[in-house]
Amino acid sequence: MSRRLLRTLLTAGSTAAVMALLPTSAHAASFSGGNYGAYGMEGQYPTTNYCTGTFRQVGPTQYAGNMALKYFYSDKCGSFARIENSRENCAAVLQRSNDGVGRNDGWVSETVDPGITYAYTQMGNNLNGRVSRAVLSCDGHDLAWTAWY
Repeated sequence: MSRRLLRTLLTAGSTAAVMALLPTSAHAASFSGGNYGAYGMEGQYPTTNYCTGTFRQVGPTQYAGNMALKYFYSDKCGSFARIENSRENCAAVLQRSNDGVGRNDGWVSETVDPGITYAYTQMGNNLNGRVSRAVLSCDGHDLAWTAWY
């Protein structure tokens, strides 16, 4: 794939288009794009000692069939997305906006490992006026999402 095509897909900010590029077999792996990693705590999992126990679920659980999507936030560390009761070829996605406007400037996703029914993303830094949201994406299609928080 050419760099130009990849840049075009990322610029469009379409999670569905990006997820379509992922391997068809799910092997719990983290993927990211846009300017994800530009802010502190990004690239770390919410289980890091500094953040453990500081997260709370924000907003209602969203569903796509029996699959559940949850959004967690910590005013100390940022946010992450979690999917439960999921099938393979699905991913938990966290989209982050730089300036508080609901626009996807950076994202991180985590696929579901074979034999496991859940996945959660690394943290996104939606502190200091930035916002983020959780997305459940399967086979390259966004099936459920939360509001921007």
